[in-house]
Amino acid sequence: MEIRHLKLIKAIVEEGGITKAINKLHLTQSALSHQLKEAEQKLGTDIFIRSNKKLILTEAGEKLYKTANEILDKLYNTQNEINSLIHGDTGTINLCSECFSGYHWLAPVLKKFNNSYPKVDLNIAIHAANNALESLLDHTLDIALTSDLIENKNLEYIELFENETVLLVSENHHLASKEYVLPEDFQDENLIVHSLPLEKVTVYNLFLKPQNIVPKKIMPIPLTEASLSMVKAEMGIMTMPKWSAEQHLLANPTLKAIKIGENGLKRIQYISILKDTKNPDYFNKFIEYLKLELCDLVD
Repeated sequence: MEIRHLKLIKAIVEEGGITKAINKLHLTQSALSHQLKEAEQKLGTDIFIRSNKKLILTEAGEKLYKTANEILDKLYNTQNEINSLIHGDTGTINLCSECFSGYHWLAPVLKKFNNSYPKVDLNIAIHAANNALESLLDHTLDIALTSDLIENKNLEYIELFENETVLLVSENHHLASKEYVLPEDFQDENLIVHSLPLEKVTVYNLFLKPQNIVPKKIMPIPLTEASLSMVKAEMGIMTMPKWSAEQHLLANPTLKAIKIGENGLKRIQYISILKDTKNPDYFNKFIEYLKLELCDLVD
């Protein structure tokens, strides 16, 4: 039984079900189900039983939940005590994600790190999103989260996870019946994007541009909820990471996610930092923390 299994059981019980636990743990539904099944296999018995669409702890689950609380509380307190003794660091880390939907999973991770390193100021530089790597090179940023790599001897890239981008359409849209979409399917559509320039939009740069396809209309809308409302009203289509789309589909059952291309449109998310730079201990700890916390983000 691993710590992540204990966190999972605690979240399901305290959040009142799987849907809210998904949001708290920032896992996809498939990842959560996989981890729960794995925990039950390790335990050798069921942890929950279903009753009237609710998950109720079994007798073994009750014991495990009690132990989970004790262990996680002890672990949290011990970690904070050790950090207070050893890591009395103070400083600032300026970071930015080129993908705005990345802040959905990044913000809770930053909060957890700040609980352990309260003297380290984590500054999110949203204004640098369109030129994150350039800002890294001119020392405006310390860390850039990106999928767009440039060859530069001064940059180092650390792989985080593979991320698939999907297309979101209304259930009544003519593309909704497709198993996957092709570049030409975008030609007569209104494509909603978070921001410009278009060359920074994943689906355009990697999928449409190589085939010289430009959508009928490009609609920059920086607010995700507003974009989803436009899609539901059949006024446009939009793309987003699959893990994020799965959470929105739970709340918006009239939407449908479609694979982009026969093999899916997949990219790798990286941490980018300056190479051969002597960083303080808390900086290296933050890098390790990001890698550890995000390893289960996409299952």
